[in-house]
Amino acid sequence: MNGFSPSLFSGQRFAVFGLGKNGLPAVLMLTSTGATVQVWDDGEAGRKGLADALSTLAPDVAARITCKPFESLNGFEALILSPGIPHVLPKPHPIALKAKAAGIPILSDAELLYRAVRQSGSKARFVGITGTNGKSTTTTLLAHILAEAKLPVAAGGNLGPAALALPFLSDNGVYVLEMSSYMLERLDTLHFDAACLLNLTPDHLDRHAGMDGYAQAKKRVFTGQTDKDLAVIGVDDTWCRAIAAELEHDPAKCETISGTNPACSYYGKDGAIWHHSTRIAQTGPSLPGTHNAENAAAAIAIARFLGVPDATIAQAVASFLGLPHRQKLVASCNGVDFVDDSKATNADAAARALGCYEKLVWIAGGTAKEGGIASLTPYFPHIAHTFLIGRDAPLLAQTLKEHNVPFTMAETLENAVPAAYTEAHRTHTPVVLLSPACASFDQFSGFEARGLRFQELADEVCARHAGMTEQ
Repeated sequence: MNGFSPSLFSGQRFAVFGLGKNGLPAVLMLTSTGATVQVWDDGEAGRKGLADALSTLAPDVAARITCKPFESLNGFEALILSPGIPHVLPKPHPIALKAKAAGIPILSDAELLYRAVRQSGSKARFVGITGTNGKSTTTTLLAHILAEAKLPVAAGGNLGPAALALPFLSDNGVYVLEMSSYMLERLDTLHFDAACLLNLTPDHLDRHAGMDGYAQAKKRVFTGQTDKDLAVIGVDDTWCRAIAAELEHDPAKCETISGTNPACSYYGKDGAIWHHSTRIAQTGPSLPGTHNAENAAAAIAIARFLGVPDATIAQAVASFLGLPHRQKLVASCNGVDFVDDSKATNADAAARALGCYEKLVWIAGGTAKEGGIASLTPYFPHIAHTFLIGRDAPLLAQTLKEHNVPFTMAETLENAVPAAYTEAHRTHTPVVLLSPACASFDQFSGFEARGLRFQELADEVCARHAGMTEQ
């Protein structure tokens, strides 16, 4: 089914812990290629997902899967540990301690994909894209460009399909992997033909013992590169500028990118992406703001390195439709646009959206990251009114109060969306923006569910007010 040989991992024994987005595909791929797997998940939902999957497998494949807690990890090839489960900080999970005691490596599923591709004899190229923000847009845009160029491409990792759910690609194929800092910590032999670090702002600091550790984890995307490879790095923040200076001494060719800085190799200007003084592609409404210019610059730099003609790149960028929950226009009525930016789970991501509008009604809140929304004060003059939702709304309200930004404690999206529309219509404000600057897990299963609910509520508001005469 996935194109890999059914005997690829024959005779090898793997441990998989965690049966979520990454773990279950790992179990299915490993056993479909001949491996024996023991697996466990502390949650009942994960184990039920495995049980459902087992009923669809051939008996000989299902027989190679054992689901039970681990007494030890002696005799296993490696432990495939779900990215969200810590192996060092803030406290190692007991399964990670068992792996250390047994002397076996803890690997990312991306590492196993690389091994599978190389052991299958394919020279398919690997692209790794990381950064605090913009990874998903850059990954998806690059995959779109490559597909338009008729290159075999498979995109996934931290975004979309897990690495081990991706199919086998032959020599001319390209794997485009969005890489989180958690995944990058667990690489071994994988090195990227083209690697990109977009930006760095504080995130996941408990997992990496502060910003220095977080930067070191992200920098691993460039590990093992040779003079035949490409390193792409954004230089619009101080952390990445320092890493860029280090990369100049590495063997891989280094291209710098920026949303605005013409001193870089690739940069945004006048609604287009430029390489030095040559305009490569015009960006459209699906890539608003300087942050998306940075994302497009990265994708274009890599596409050109992979041999895609400039004319194809320009056409692909123009036809790109954008991503769900990333500044996506989801509804409009009576002069008010509803924009879903639910993916903005931290303040830096929200800043990128807030900077795109002269005047807006803002919906924010959820589970706040370290620092809350204090860094967003430069954008506060653009905010006509804020509607706060979720657990940490009181924390955000304190910051808004200190800066005299009007706000309402709406508590839920169900309250916030219709009230935001009423306020926007009353004050002739053209945009209602959901850009929460917070995680969603206090009220939703994830940012996707939060964004979908926002769209449903926006549609209801527009249906209710359709045909209203503007005041």
